Amino acid sequence: MTETLLKIEGLKTYFFTEAGVVKAVDGITFDVRKGESLGLVGESGSGKTVTALSVLRIVPKPGRIVEGKIEFNGENLLSKNEKEMQSMRGREIAIIFQDPSSSLNPVYNVERQLRDVLTAHEKKMSKEESHRKVLELMNLVGIPESEYRMREYPHQFSGGMKQRVAIARALALQPTLLFADEPTTALDVTIQAQVLDLLEDLKKKMGMSLVMITHDMGIIAKMTTRVVVMYAGNTYEIAKTEDLYEHPRHPYTASLLAAVPRLDRKKTLSIIPGNIPNLIEPPSGCRFHPRCEFATKKCEETPPVLEEVEPDHFVACYEWRNITLKGESSK
Repeated sequence: MTETLLKIEGLKTYFFTEAGVVKAVDGITFDVRKGESLGLVGESGSGKTVTALSVLRIVPKPGRIVEGKIEFNGENLLSKNEKEMQSMRGREIAIIFQDPSSSLNPVYNVERQLRDVLTAHEKKMSKEESHRKVLELMNLVGIPESEYRMREYPHQFSGGMKQRVAIARALALQPTLLFADEPTTALDVTIQAQVLDLLEDLKKKMGMSLVMITHDMGIIAKMTTRVVVMYAGNTYEIAKTEDLYEHPRHPYTASLLAAVPRLDRKKTLSIIPGNIPNLIEPPSGCRFHPRCEFATKKCEETPPVLEEVEPDHFVACYEWRNITLKGESSK
């Protein structure tokens, strides 16, 4: 069996606001295996990004991790101090943020921003060596005329090229684990495909584990081998990508898939009624039950727990045996 790289158990990350306590991540559990591509999928507000920020220990105030375990290569990340975490960020665990226009500093040129990542961990690196390394990184992510363009500023780059710079920055120290948080959201379709192909190629070259955070089920199908389905701060299904698409066992997963056009199935597209619940006062029991056509009294009263219903397929649902793809019909 593939060795576990990252293990998350019962993680709770709350935001303490004037309006109340927002339970953004409320007891999620999953793992990331060495060398795999894992998808974190769910609607906006499911807790995907907060999960990644929690692993990196960069949850913005007024948020904080209140409970749970995060183990990386057998080490407890929640027991480490800030100096120890700084030494791990970038070198062991890195992240590509959703919007490169906001994550890249507008007042520094590209060379400076990539060089700062290198010299923060390699104090003795010379200017000539860091210059050469920046060139290598820019060439690695396919930025043309890198000797010239490294002197330019983020606003002089297109959206796709800015994302390539963001990828280069995340990969500068060859991390073992990379979170890609909606890395193609602001890009047009053709550039999206280029960025995804680049990430897939770099993952293979560097042998790292990749966690793809997205609400796009098409990206999940293309990029991942295993999927974690999140909803309202909880984990509701974990399965191999192929199994999840063929045999979803949670009504939320089935609803997400029913909203995706597929050539191999004759089915009508559908929408999920309602909205993500208020996470200050989330629903009792299963948080999806107000939107679920299969909900029973038990679903309303008692939160389901993840259980293995098939080999390497986990689901938190009392009615999982009744779930099929919505609108499915025979060919």
